[in-house]
Amino acid sequence: MTQLDRHGSCLCGAVNLTLRITSPSLSACHCATCRKWGGGPLLVAEGELTRLSGEQQVRIHDSSEWAERGFCGQCGSHLFYRLKSTGHHAVPVGLLDEHDDWQLDSQIFIESRPTYYCFANQTRELTGEQVFAEFEQG
Repeated sequence: MTQLDRHGSCLCGAVNLTLRITSPSLSACHCATCRKWGGGPLLVAEGELTRLSGEQQVRIHDSSEWAERGFCGQCGSHLFYRLKSTGHHAVPVGLLDEHDDWQLDSQIFIESRPTYYCFANQTRELTGEQVFAEFEQG
């Protein structure tokens, strides 16, 4: 399986990271917490966080029983969403250096998607219940 490293940084440059991905896939989360966190759906790339520099600037918010969110304490940029049980990371795609090969292929918490927006892409759509079931199966 091919692995790609995508590099990125926060707005002020105090935190830099590398996310190792297996494909340039993006997902959108429509849950109320993600929408409150970023003002709209959270568009993320998922993979292994292989490098994080500027860790002294990283702040963690314990956002739920199962997840936490990292942000830069200096500029406030959203850095990652991390599952507590597995350490699984999702990084906002806007944080990563530009690439034209990203493909939006899934949407989660679709039951929470408000009626005022809709993506035109044909994607896999999962409810929150389906998402939790997939992560429990491993």
